Amino acid sequence: MHILLIEDDPRLSTLIKRGLEEEQLTVTVAADGERGQELALAQPFDLIILDVILPHRSGLEVLAPIAALNGQMESISAHDLHRRVAENLSGREQDELSRLAHTFNRLLDRLESSFDGQRAFVRNASHELRTPLAASIGEAQLALAREREPAAYRAALHALLTDLTQLNALLNHLLELAQAETPLPEYNTRIRVDELLAEACAAIAPDQRPRLRLHTGHLPAEPEQLELTGNRTLLNSALINLLENALKYSEPQPVAVELEYEPGGVRLRIRDEGIGIAAADLPQVFQPFFRAGNARPVTGHGVGLPLARKIIEQHGGQLELTSQLGHGTTVEVHLPTA
Repeated sequence: MHILLIEDDPRLSTLIKRGLEEEQLTVTVAADGERGQELALAQPFDLIILDVILPHRSGLEVLAPIAALNGQMESISAHDLHRRVAENLSGREQDELSRLAHTFNRLLDRLESSFDGQRAFVRNASHELRTPLAASIGEAQLALAREREPAAYRAALHALLTDLTQLNALLNHLLELAQAETPLPEYNTRIRVDELLAEACAAIAPDQRPRLRLHTGHLPAEPEQLELTGNRTLLNSALINLLENALKYSEPQPVAVELEYEPGGVRLRIRDEGIGIAAADLPQVFQPFFRAGNARPVTGHGVGLPLARKIIEQHGGQLELTSQLGHGTTVEVHLPTA
């Protein structure tokens, strides 16, 4: 058991400390209220014994800001994460209590952002899942409403298959997102980024492949400097998603793909001349299942970009996006080499 003893009388504190230690208890002594408050905030104690009358700060004053902060913390729930605790309860900006309150508020910032993201994810995913389900049910009900010719049944089954294929793709995207959240195990596989990019380009549909304009900038003299370690399948999936997005939202314009080496890493830039993204939508484009208003006429689910970013970040890289509505989008990927 660890006890904090706050007592300004050295004889009394020594006597109390000795008596407690004889009972096999650990005792830390503070000679005034300010030091006692610092110690109380710096580490957990099982018990605090303090003198009510202390120099500079009384015993009650020592505990009052801590009790007030604790009360504010306990009053915040998942339903009001917009609230914040006061950061100047002690009357000083740079003491331990103020720093603790500041750290707690930053934690609330992250929690609020995470909860908002989860709510948006559920809202967007529900919309995307409901559409093919409603269409499938409608097709089946229409086909069964009365007797029809065989050709009509075949058309209904074809439409049903299309809707179910879309639903299957959505469920696969959900699985991929869940897998991307899992920390990667250690990989010893060495992957050359230029070869990885060539594989991703080769995986693009043959009728779309000619639109890719591949350009290599500065490359190292030794090919080994283009190698990184990681999961080849996941990285391939990320690059394919980025290429397909650029092609899909810029048809029939060409898409520029640039690969360049820089010390310690490689930079991949994918630039299209498509529909672009509105400034108001840019903060949400990495939210799974979010689709900007001008993107809805184009077939898609809003998963490729968030999935690619998660995979890149799992490999220690960064993915940044810039866009201008009506003038295209540029995605820049930086990956560290081995």
